[in-house]
Amino acid sequence: MLSFSPATPKTTTISTRLHRDHHTLSHHSQPPSHLRPTKPHLRQRRHTLKISAIDAAQPFDYESKISTQFAKSKTLKIAIVGFGNFGQFLAKTLVRQGHDVLAHSRTDYSNIAAEIGVSFYPNADDLCEEHPEVILLCTSILSTDKVLRSLPLQRLKRSTLFVDVLSVKEFAKDLFLQILPLDFDILCTHPMFGPESGKNSWKDLPFVYDKVRIGNDESRVSRCEKFLDAFAREGCVMKEMTCAEHDQHAAESQFITHTVGRILEKLDLDSTPINTKGYERLLDLVENTSSDSFELYYGLFMYNKNAMEQLERLDLAFESLKKELFGHLHDVLRKQLFGTKERALGVMQKPRALSKLPPNGNGLVLPPGSDSTTN
Repeated sequence: MLSFSPATPKTTTISTRLHRDHHTLSHHSQPPSHLRPTKPHLRQRRHTLKISAIDAAQPFDYESKISTQFAKSKTLKIAIVGFGNFGQFLAKTLVRQGHDVLAHSRTDYSNIAAEIGVSFYPNADDLCEEHPEVILLCTSILSTDKVLRSLPLQRLKRSTLFVDVLSVKEFAKDLFLQILPLDFDILCTHPMFGPESGKNSWKDLPFVYDKVRIGNDESRVSRCEKFLDAFAREGCVMKEMTCAEHDQHAAESQFITHTVGRILEKLDLDSTPINTKGYERLLDLVENTSSDSFELYYGLFMYNKNAMEQLERLDLAFESLKKELFGHLHDVLRKQLFGTKERALGVMQKPRALSKLPPNGNGLVLPPGSDSTTN
């Protein structure tokens, strides 16, 4: 007799029917014609149905195992080191995508981590003992060196993938290559957005990355792609470029933006009853840049070798603009005071034109004998 499990309703009909057929054959000498198979055929049918019923009664059948394996193949165990504002910002999306997220930080964020769905580890040794596939550094630029050197790397798997999200990339790359053993993979990234600009959606926001050192094993290549896919599936514009290229572009955009915003902040600008759209955007710029710490701004300056050039170009542009303004003012005054006489003598001069700044990356020294206010 075949047994069946009452916990599997789908198999009850098959098992019950077989039990009823067997009971009928045992108590009636002449069963109905449709229940008169030969003994060998009946024995073979019983054997087939018995295997099917037992298989269907298993709590974890083949389909559920395949489904579980497929889900796991799309997710990673990611440890976030530095669980401050930006680390928490990234963790929310990673958890929503189904990744297993761990966290470690000097400050106790265990309550916040629990709300997000993250496992918090106050001790870095305990975190590394969990053998995360990815170590995601979300520390400040100034503290990255110290934090990286403090991690118990010997407790990690030798093929662990290290990822950073710093705003300066050559510094992060050099630090990783200097400190991490050769077995570890390195991926340098920079999400060009933050908790404010990306609070509603990451769609169409740039994400820059450089595969500095990724092993050739299929599993390691796949792991790197799965991490990048976490941002691609949110709609980010994925930009692969070298760390050097990133820093040059960032100095021309991000550092200049922060610098102008902080200059305007020093002016203590206020809203007026007659704000123009342009002025409103300036106030927004001040608000966005001032919300970031000065430590971040200093890091953009200190650890991006292109930042000093942009600062000098900004200063040179401002001085050139002042000279152009004062030059025009001087010509207007001369015209008012001596206009008639000088026109008669033919000595009126054209206003001095502002020459262009030297192009980026070519230094700031002008050719000998040239002047920033004359052609």
